[in-house]
Amino acid sequence: MKINIHDAKTNFSKLLRRVASGEEITIAQSGVPVARLVPVDKEQSARKLGLGSGTLKIADDFDAPLPRKVLDSFYRKSAKKRV
Repeated sequence: MKINIHDAKTNFSKLLRRVASGEEITIAQSGVPVARLVPVDKEQSARKLGLGSGTLKIADDFDAPLPRKVLDSFYRKSAKKRV
């Protein structure tokens, strides 16, 4: 169903009842759709924590400084200078 903004404001409670029963409603301004009222999905059950426990290992030196050779590759400048 498509409805203009003025009618949507006037009949908001009625529109919400229709949406709650599964209908989708498009709200338009000067005939151009600007919003859509849709039913809320049923709440999903909470995800269980720790399902991936033990599948990822972080190295002890994860936050150690990078080797000079690697750092230099980030900051390398062109070998030839432009004139």
